[in-house]
Amino acid sequence: MPNPSSIEPRRPTLADVAAIAGTSVPTVSKVLRGGTDVSLAMRRAVMAAVESVGYAPREPRRPDSDAPVLLDFVLSDVHGSWANQALTGVEEAATDAGHDVVLTIARGDGTWVQHVLRRRSAGAIITLVDPTSAQLAALRAGGVPLVLIDPMSRPPSDVASVGVTNWDGGRVAAEHLLALGHRRFAAIGGTRGHRYSRARLDGFQSAVQQAGGGPVLVEHADWRREPAALVAEALLDVPDRPTAVFACSDLMAIGVYEAARRLGLRIPDDLSVVGFDDVPEAAWGSPPLTTVRQPIAELGAAAVRMLLRVRTGRLAAVPREELATELVVRASTAPPAA
Repeated sequence: MPNPSSIEPRRPTLADVAAIAGTSVPTVSKVLRGGTDVSLAMRRAVMAAVESVGYAPREPRRPDSDAPVLLDFVLSDVHGSWANQALTGVEEAATDAGHDVVLTIARGDGTWVQHVLRRRSAGAIITLVDPTSAQLAALRAGGVPLVLIDPMSRPPSDVASVGVTNWDGGRVAAEHLLALGHRRFAAIGGTRGHRYSRARLDGFQSAVQQAGGGPVLVEHADWRREPAALVAEALLDVPDRPTAVFACSDLMAIGVYEAARRLGLRIPDDLSVVGFDDVPEAAWGSPPLTTVRQPIAELGAAAVRMLLRVRTGRLAAVPREELATELVVRASTAPPAA
């Protein structure tokens, strides 16, 4: 008689998914192949059922032998330097591996999941998107290997990811300003719930607190320039205003520049500013922006290399990788005015 402890638990099947979703196995199979002739409500029901029962294929989907080898690069849009640099890294690493890249724009209706499932791609790299757990489960159930670049939310334990040392980047920004003599600070985060925004702010605030600096005034501007200018103007138009501002992206730091001009403050004479990213616009500012550099193109390349390892299915653990950030000192920071 077999030892009960040696019997593997039964793997969830498509029939289990169909029963939970209230549909047929062929419909479930069609959804997981990216079929479009299924209603949006049913597609969502199948995705939720896949997540509920924990269905996953036995191995990642393999491209057809006569089809091009494709990688999906999924992101919310291609505007701005960050997205273009990441795309450059993805394309170069994929080309080196003999792969082609398909760009998929993830709009809010969620149909991007069906586009990825429908293509016979080798896997998907996702960034600047916060996929739901049901969407990730559907992609895995469709046999699509995944890697997230700097995920906005904590990734599921079975999804690979690559990011940067966001907390440490915030810390080194604060240490630079503290070394210059600043003690009154403001910080502008991106979207309030984004994981990497919180990490950058936490690193900054931790270093200030450890050095005995005053409380950091914090606002959020959803990664956009004009909202950053508005919140920065409010933060700076007060008695005993902050003498230094840390913005969690270079684009928002440019917004701080605009707020300073409106208030008649000179950078860095009256106000020091530090950004994060080191996109090309940072060096073009007047004055050039001190910022925390993250290796954006290398993030994309590292995600491709990780995805190709994940595709083998022979990894002992789900990979996670953090690339180092570094401070780039330019002309936007100086000791505070006496």
